Amino acid sequence: MKLCTKLVQWLTLAGLFFAAWTSLIFEILPVQLSHAMYRVVLILPLYLLICFGSYSLATIGYRLTTFNDCEGASDELVAEVKQAREDLTKKGLKF
Repeated sequence: MKLCTKLVQWLTLAGLFFAAWTSLIFEILPVQLSHAMYRVVLILPLYLLICFGSYSLATIGYRLTTFNDCEGASDELVAEVKQAREDLTKKGLKF
């Protein structure tokens, strides 16, 4: 049994990252960052968001290309559509 869902895990990780990021940006922690490192830390959430979006698109694309077809379900659906057309034709609908 899982103690927490994937959503809770992601939100916890995001919350920890946001807390660390804000403490660095607003200099709450006594860490001396060079100006160049401060600029990197400043745009880090945007960079991570772009990386996450790229990963998500790649995952969706991969899953779409490797999606399995269900031949039996396809044949059953075609038969149901054919039966529905016949019923509607009997009721006077023209296609």
